[in-house]
Amino acid sequence: MQQKRWLILSHGFNMDGRASSQTITDKIPYFLEAGIEPTVYSAITGIKDHRFPHRQFLAWGPAAFRFDFRHWIANQYGRGFFYKASTGLVSLLLAPFIALEKFFLGYSSQWSWSIPAYLHGLNLIQAGKIDLIFSTGGAWSAHLAGLWLKKKTGLPWIAEIHDPLVIRQSPNDPGFDKPKNRDARFRQYLERQICKYADLVWWFTDGAVHYAKVRNTNLNTSNNAHGFMVLPGAEPPGGLNAAQIHQYSDYLNLCHFGSLANDRSLSTILNALVPLFKKYPKARESIRVHAYGAPLDSLTVEAIKKLQFQDVLLAHGRLEKDPGTGKSGRERVVEKMQSADVLILLHGNDEWCAEYIPSKFYEYLWTGRPIWGITHRNPQLDQMLLERSAYLSPQSDSEAVELALERIWLDWEGQQLVQPMWSPIGVKQAAYKILSEVIDKTERSA
Repeated sequence: MQQKRWLILSHGFNMDGRASSQTITDKIPYFLEAGIEPTVYSAITGIKDHRFPHRQFLAWGPAAFRFDFRHWIANQYGRGFFYKASTGLVSLLLAPFIALEKFFLGYSSQWSWSIPAYLHGLNLIQAGKIDLIFSTGGAWSAHLAGLWLKKKTGLPWIAEIHDPLVIRQSPNDPGFDKPKNRDARFRQYLERQICKYADLVWWFTDGAVHYAKVRNTNLNTSNNAHGFMVLPGAEPPGGLNAAQIHQYSDYLNLCHFGSLANDRSLSTILNALVPLFKKYPKARESIRVHAYGAPLDSLTVEAIKKLQFQDVLLAHGRLEKDPGTGKSGRERVVEKMQSADVLILLHGNDEWCAEYIPSKFYEYLWTGRPIWGITHRNPQLDQMLLERSAYLSPQSDSEAVELALERIWLDWEGQQLVQPMWSPIGVKQAAYKILSEVIDKTERSA
């Protein structure tokens, strides 16, 4: 029996510049080409897709409603006065209910989107319009809805796990211990349920698959969920200029794109600049670190003040759609990426880095610009960077970070920055891998 009619559950879908959205939306053309007939259920946070049935639902919980409402208003009216006034009022009205939700449940905000996704999905399945359930995230509410639908209807269910659901604490921790945090406890339970009931389940790194199989031994057999690895890749971003030739300027521009946190902080680079400036005083006037896409983390803010680097680090925030040019946020981002001298890839310093590759890595590969990867305990990522002639430093070795920064400075000064190996990873391979596994699973079950 062919399973062509897919119900795709994705909380974030068609959200401009969001990695959790791009991971699924970029696969859609290949699914359509293969004859898949998708019906997508998502939150209201993205732009509605008119190529196929796409229904958008408000979450039922107050925290998720506030989150979704903010994005919906921004999509409809921009982020001007009306956005600030309306979202501020809604946040004020919902505050006591959000506090109660957090006190009694303690789950991440998007959990309640699973309720409307399940109810509407059940109606569609009972009407005989769906052959297969596909949950992807991102927000784990999609997987929860997929689990409920699988248990209720028995339809085939496939699950795509973006980030590990179980966060280990050390190299010696396989993730069996019961977490203290309620959301973490639920994610641990949800992983077990996915590995028990899903017909196929995959992760985005070798490390994530390895530790999931340690915790869920049924993944090592063909009787239940078959766990495997898929590199998500990225499509050539809109606005990419393949003919663009890099031009050296008066500044060495080191550019970071994406989220920042205290465990993934630009302070690592700012601190490494201190010995470089001492050794090469003129570098102080020539190096600029640019941050795009997210607020600065507290460690970076502290380092800027302490080191008096207000003129060295330039925070540009999130690039949204430009009404004047009509360029999307994604198009504006890729323009900035291509104009960078070196792209910074901050991996982090937590144990979960062994199971995680930043999604920006795949977009960086399309730009043709040198990458400086500062990584932590992930041989798979290190190998991919080295194969593409990247600058590479272990996060835990401050001296190695300083040496890499010095090499970048000297290469730039001599106008001889490394030429990266052109080897981007597209989405086609990921979509075809999933389709192939679904076909194999169907044939084995026939």
